[in-house]
Amino acid sequence: MRCIISFLLASTAALAEVPAVVTDIPPVQSLVAAVMGDLGQPVLLLDRGASPHSFQLRPSQARAVAEADLVVWIGPGLTPWLEKPLANRPKTAAALGLLAAEGTHRQEFGATGATDHDEEGHDHHGTDPHAWLDPDNGRHWLKLIAAELSRLDPENAPAYAANVKTAAAAIDKAEAEATAILAPVKDQPFIAFHDAYGYYTAHFGLTLAGTVALGDAVSPGARHLAALRDSIARGAAPCIFPEVQHNPALVAQMAEGSGIAVGPPLDPSGSVLEPGSGLYPELIRSLAASLAACPP
Repeated sequence: MRCIISFLLASTAALAEVPAVVTDIPPVQSLVAAVMGDLGQPVLLLDRGASPHSFQLRPSQARAVAEADLVVWIGPGLTPWLEKPLANRPKTAAALGLLAAEGTHRQEFGATGATDHDEEGHDHHGTDPHAWLDPDNGRHWLKLIAAELSRLDPENAPAYAANVKTAAAAIDKAEAEATAILAPVKDQPFIAFHDAYGYYTAHFGLTLAGTVALGDAVSPGARHLAALRDSIARGAAPCIFPEVQHNPALVAQMAEGSGIAVGPPLDPSGSVLEPGSGLYPELIRSLAASLAACPP
């Protein structure tokens, strides 16, 4: 009996040493969950179906951030609502900003002309924060997450390393499936609600012909919408896609009487997918399936 009690106490102590991790958006939570495996479950701050650009933390979530051993997030360019809670943590508290991390592939906005100013003077420029949509970044971030967890929890470092290999293989599989799904529409440009797909289109060789909105939280001006209507009328793309976090009415309005087909809503942050380790590879696949579902 004494041996059994000692074993249980040792097991409890080992479990207690696993870091408490908080994450900002579903793809990041998925990658962390894949690395942690059965050792623990990272907290996801973003509510299901919510937009990462306009979210506000509840008091309980702010406490979770304050008490976490590690916070893993994209960075202030995507989730600025995390800046203040992170700044209030002790300077020694661990945080991993993935977009700014060494080795992350970063690219600028503007491949679709979304940097044009609208009547209100807004623009969409600088580093595009939607970097998780490049599977190469996803695989790289698995290693960064494992390194940080192993630093905080060296006893479980071998498990984290093994989980990285399994998770990377799942991303490889999803990437290959997405490539096959997209093959019939690879040369077919499309119009999206906002400029969130630069990493995905660059990785898979797709063409984003335009966007309805100029930025994540910017209402499109009349001049921009008129230019987009002209582009649609000239046959710039056969399909236009709404987005799950945004009202589809504007997309329907743009498509009305134009002959352009309206595709299924895109979900660049996986906000309506089931959270967990399987979300990231499913996001890569599901975006491909949505883009391929719109007829030419």
